[in-house]
Amino acid sequence: MLNTELSLEKLNAFSENTLISHLGIKIIEVKKNAIVGTMPVDARTHQPMGLLHGGASAALMESLGSLGSSLLIDRTKHSVVGLEINANHVRGARSGIVTGEAVIIHAGRKSHVWQIDVRDENKKLVSTGRLTVMVIDIK
Repeated sequence: MLNTELSLEKLNAFSENTLISHLGIKIIEVKKNAIVGTMPVDARTHQPMGLLHGGASAALMESLGSLGSSLLIDRTKHSVVGLEINANHVRGARSGIVTGEAVIIHAGRKSHVWQIDVRDENKKLVSTGRLTVMVIDIK
């Protein structure tokens, strides 16, 4: 179960001055088994043809899953790192906001697996993916 005690302001402040903030990703909700965030579809996230870049969608997915994993662990003893991500891009987006929802499907002691869907403002699926996160000991 995700730690839902941290405020959204603190969660978003944690990512200041990173790729996450550069892409405009914002966490908007933390549930007991999921984390939800948004990302603008604009010049920061476009590919040369004016569509949402698949790498930006993957960055949203990995950001949500990794942050979600950090809410599942004791951060005084452990950290998390992305191990593998796959993404299928099923629809283009040219503008607006996309919303990603990462749902934990396996929360083990050493690994977590997330299913992440990215949807446009009309709730249509833009991308779907799976992220595996490794839990490592802090030395």
